[in-house]
Amino acid sequence: MQIPRLIVHEYLQGLGIPGLAGLAMLLLALVYGLVGLMPDWQSLQTLSQQTREAGEYLANVEDGTVAAPVVPQRQLDDFRSKLPSQPQATVAIDKIYALAAQEHITLARGEYSLGVDPKTHLARYQILLPVRGSYPQLRRFLHALLGQLPAVVVEDVEFQRKKIADTDLTGRIRMTLYLSRS
Repeated sequence: MQIPRLIVHEYLQGLGIPGLAGLAMLLLALVYGLVGLMPDWQSLQTLSQQTREAGEYLANVEDGTVAAPVVPQRQLDDFRSKLPSQPQATVAIDKIYALAAQEHITLARGEYSLGVDPKTHLARYQILLPVRGSYPQLRRFLHALLGQLPAVVVEDVEFQRKKIADTDLTGRIRMTLYLSRS
């Protein structure tokens, strides 16, 4: 059903200026409602959905079907508990030498210094090891070292070859072994 333009034109003339102003204000209010308030309405819907989901999650945590979230301080305490203690430093160093022997790498006498990290209050054993071996052996050693001793941080690796034709490299590996102080 189509309304003829003439009828609409006569109706608008019958409203006059105040009626047209009122109609324009009504249309402006509708546009503002759609454009201005619609995003706020959508964010309200999103927040109510998140509130429902949070309530369901809390109920699941209280029932025990979902594990409670880990608090950062608890994560730090768990991390520290997994570190070897200071008396176990010799076991970790023996493990380093065993990994080197497994790869047939020659480790010369290293330099060791024990200190306390002022930021984390963890004991740290700084180790400087002169090494000698082929590149693949040294690479496998470092990979095994990081995989089997997660408390070790390799800080610096320096390799050099005496001659281009040499297959063996000589170098130094500087690492830090972090230990809990318990």
